[in-house]
Amino acid sequence: MAKRIQLVLNQDVNKLGKLGDLIDVAPGYARNYLLPKNLATFVTPGVLKQVERRKELERQRQEELKQKAIEQKTALENVGSFKIAKQAGENQAIFGTVTSQDVVDIIQGATEMEIDRRGITIPDIGSLGTYQAEIKLHSDVTAKVKIEVVANE
Repeated sequence: MAKRIQLVLNQDVNKLGKLGDLIDVAPGYARNYLLPKNLATFVTPGVLKQVERRKELERQRQEELKQKAIEQKTALENVGSFKIAKQAGENQAIFGTVTSQDVVDIIQGATEMEIDRRGITIPDIGSLGTYQAEIKLHSDVTAKVKIEVVANE
């Protein structure tokens, strides 16, 4: 089998790696595609130091984001419950449904926090009552908040 060449990616390459990743590729792929298009460079001690520094900065940034998410989690869980008013019919059934955007609007109104609606998981809500929603604030941090669906007055 042919010898593999070790390179460092200069930018993200689909199905190969992200910026700064060390990769092993076939010599022909490196010579004919990656190097001419300036997608990768040869590994040198200086380049390795840059890669390590970039990874350390990224790790620190991720740690700061995680700490911020933990602070948001404690703030959200200390609020108690959020009330969403919906029009209700007989047997306490609500018209329409409670969406993740409704939850985001209520939380932003109460706490002025920016939350991505795609990170919210809510159960199917079809009637008045108290429900629990999960909000993914970070890949390792998930907050659980109570949502109280009340009748419109």
